[in-house]
Order: sequence, then structure tokens, then C-alpha cells
Amino acid sequence: MHIKRAKQEILDSIEAYLQKDEDGHYLIPSFRQRPILLMGPPGIGKTQIMEQIARKCGIALVSYTITHHTRQSAVGLPFIREKVYQDRTCSVTEYTMSEIIASVYEKMERTGLKEGILFLDEINCVSETLAPTMLQFLQCKMFGNQKVPEGWIIVAAGNPPEYNKSVREFDIVTLDRLKRIDIEENYNVWREYAYEAGIDPVILAYLELRKSHFYRVENTVDGKQFVTARGWEDLSELLKVYRMLGKKADREVVHQYLQNWEVAKEFANYMELYEKYKKDYGLEKIVQGVYSKETLEKLRFASFDERFSIVGMLSGKLCEFFRAYCVEDEKTARLYDALKNCKEKKDLEAVIRERREDYLAKKRADLLSGEAEKLERAVLEELESYSRQWQLRTEKAGDSGWEAEFAFIKERFSLQTKQRENVIDKTMDALEHTFCFLEEAFGESQEMAAFLAELHTNGDSIRFLRENDCPYYYKYNKGLLFDERQKEILTEMENLEKSIDRSLN
Repeated sequence: MHIKRAKQEILDSIEAYLQKDEDGHYLIPSFRQRPILLMGPPGIGKTQIMEQIARKCGIALVSYTITHHTRQSAVGLPFIREKVYQDRTCSVTEYTMSEIIASVYEKMERTGLKEGILFLDEINCVSETLAPTMLQFLQCKMFGNQKVPEGWIIVAAGNPPEYNKSVREFDIVTLDRLKRIDIEENYNVWREYAYEAGIDPVILAYLELRKSHFYRVENTVDGKQFVTARGWEDLSELLKVYRMLGKKADREVVHQYLQNWEVAKEFANYMELYEKYKKDYGLEKIVQGVYSKETLEKLRFASFDERFSIVGMLSGKLCEFFRAYCVEDEKTARLYDALKNCKEKKDLEAVIRERREDYLAKKRADLLSGEAEKLERAVLEELESYSRQWQLRTEKAGDSGWEAEFAFIKERFSLQTKQRENVIDKTMDALEHTFCFLEEAFGESQEMAAFLAELHTNGDSIRFLRENDCPYYYKYNKGLLFDERQKEILTEMENLEKSIDRSLN
């Protein structure tokens, strides 16, 4: 299955494992909570989904790459303890606490969370000395003498043997105690994640043209050559910073992340073309509705790659508008909830304290992503500004009383709603200008179908279109994506892509 389906399977399992009866006992006892084993190729995002799942469930996460551990660090160090059995004193070997088990308890102490996920990556690539210990752990949830605390779910990940020579096969006894989920790479699913993660538009534009280059693992005369989802994501982060610094990533730099020379060279060449297209067509001007007949004519007769690159570039540019809208919309919604709370409590300072305490608790528990933390800070800062401005007003004008204060807060909040409306207007203008441009250039075509498909993939654009009416979207959505003509267009696109691939080989 693809990783999106696997994520849902894990979420469902965790929800079931953590369900309790009226007495506070887990409905599925610990010894029946099978460890979850994710098996799939390297670099497809197994670690990332565990972070997302932990945050979504509001539980802790302790993550280890098990190949970095020795038997001593995993099990603990042996020591001798004297014990008496039937009036006979015996020397017994016991073990200090495992570093891994200790990390679980430390996480519980630090975050205050009593439930969590213990994630062990590369579980089937451990050393020979550690292999029996790992089998015992999966079967009994114990390292040495210490057991994983109740309420902690074990998730392990491994690579199939074709990707790693050091893989050790699990026996039937072990496999019969696991909940195994096999994962395969899937570009269409990853693309949804890519929009959410803010993957650089040049990468998405390239992969739309070369889907076969998304994931590759090959054995060649020059050794293993590979391209993974992790490689694309890490390269994306580098490209963004390089762009800020005015640096250029050439094919040598690209190859450091995409360790397949053919793919690295082709992508590096595409980046140069991408920048040329941006300059030639005036991307920034198009979303403002500024373009010439010459530009339209040039695009109309451009090559397949060039036309679809422009569509990808425009989609990438619109992503910035959609993301800005979602951030502003979410900020407005949270401020509105805070205001409702203020109205009930009649105390702005109390609401600020509660939100601050909740924010700090979530941060301490690692339950906030970078973007979520930024948004929560922005809401807190806005509420604190309301408080400061009201204090200044009372000092100058002498206003007092809760009714006057709440009226002032509502007045300040109205500025936030106006800001949200401004963002909506800017986003809608950019979207309609893009539709107009593509309409004049292509009409109802494969390019327009591709553009609509991008809108349907991006979670931010879906949210915007669900909450704001765009006549162009409904016009072409009905004309291209909900009739038999869509199938014809998509088939034509696939055939064109295959013909290009054949010409390159």
C-alpha cells in the first residue's frame, strides 16, 4: 500500500490500542497490542509519518535508528546481584536499564505524556550480536529486565532485502506476533505531502514531467545509484536557502542528493530552463494579469515540456497565495475562538494565560510542528497587543469596564477580518488571472486539465476553493474533470510523456 494508506492504518491501530474501558483499563491488553512493522524501501517518509501521527494523536514519540546501537546500549550492562532462594544465597545476573527504555521514561518525565510511540528504524538490519535481543523485544516488548511501559506502542520499520544486504529475515514465530504493513513508493501520494511540506516548485514541475525519476534504486557497473523521496525533500530545503543566498546548485551539488547521475544531470539542466522560462514569460506579471499577445503566441507553439513547465510554475506561484490564505484564515478562526472565550470569562488576561500555558505545554511535549508553533505564537502576540493597546487607552481616555473593553477588542479583531478579506481578494485575483492566461493560451486542453489536477492535489487550494467561489474553476472543472473528455486528455498526456521518455533513451 502507499504511505498515505499506511499512515491511516497506523492511526487506526493506535486509536484502538489506546482505547480504555470505564475502569481505565486498555480494551486490548498490552500483550495483545502487536508491534507494528513497516516494511518498505528507504527514503519514502516512514520517519516523517511517525512524527505526524504522534502530533495528531497528542502522544509522545521516541525514535531510534537501531543499527546505531550495540547490545550493551540496547539491553543494558550486566551486573551481579546476591539473592536468596530457599535459604541459599546465589549470584544472579541482572541488567542496568536499557538506554532506549530509559529514553521512554525521560520523555514521559519531560513532557508529562504517559502514552506514546517507540519507533525503531532499520529493525531488520541490526548486528549479529543484537539480533536475538531484537527478536525478544518484538515478541515480549522487553530489553533485558525492563519492559516498555504500558500505554506505549511499538512501531518498527525495516527495508526489504533487495535494498539492503545486511537485512535479517524474521522467523515465523516473530512475524506471527507483529502487525505487518508493506509500503511502496507512490508519486501521486507524495505530491500531496509535497504541497503541504512546501517542496520547491521547480522539483514538482520537473517530476510532473518525469514521474519515473521520483524514486529509483538501481545496481549498475558503477555501484548502486538511487533517488529517493528523502533526497528530493532535502534538496528542496537546500535550493530554497541557496536562492536566498544568491547561490546556484549545479549538477555536482544536485548529485549529492540525487545519487543517480542521469537524473541529477537532467534535473540540473531543467533548473536552468525553469529560470529561463520564468524570465521569458514573466511569471510574476502573469498572476497580476499582465501579459502580451506575443507571450501567449509563444506559449501556444512551445514544446510539450515548456508548456507543462509553465503550468507547473504558475501552480507553484499560486501555492504561495493559497498558503498565505490558509495561515490568515486559521489565525482569524483561532482569534475568534479566543474572543468567544473572552466574552464568557469577561477576562482577556485569563484567556491569554490559558492559551500561553497550553502553548508551552504542547511545545514541551513536542506536539507542535514548526508551522503550528509559529501560528500559535502569532495568535498569542495578537491577543497580547489587544491587552497592551487597551491599557494605553484606559490611561489616556479613562475608559473602563468590561463592556468598553470587549467593544475595543472586537474593534481590533475587525482589523484582522479585513486583513483576511484582503488576502482572499489577492488570492482570488491571482487565481483568476492565471485561469484567464491559460484560457487564452490553451482553452479546454490537456494543459488546463493538468492545472486543475494540481488544484485538486494541493490541500491549501482545496480549502480555498471550498470556502470561496471562483467562476473559472467551476467552469473548467465541469468541462474537463467530470466528463469523458478528461480520460481522453489524460491518456493523451501519458502517451506524450512516454514518447518523450523514448526519445531520451
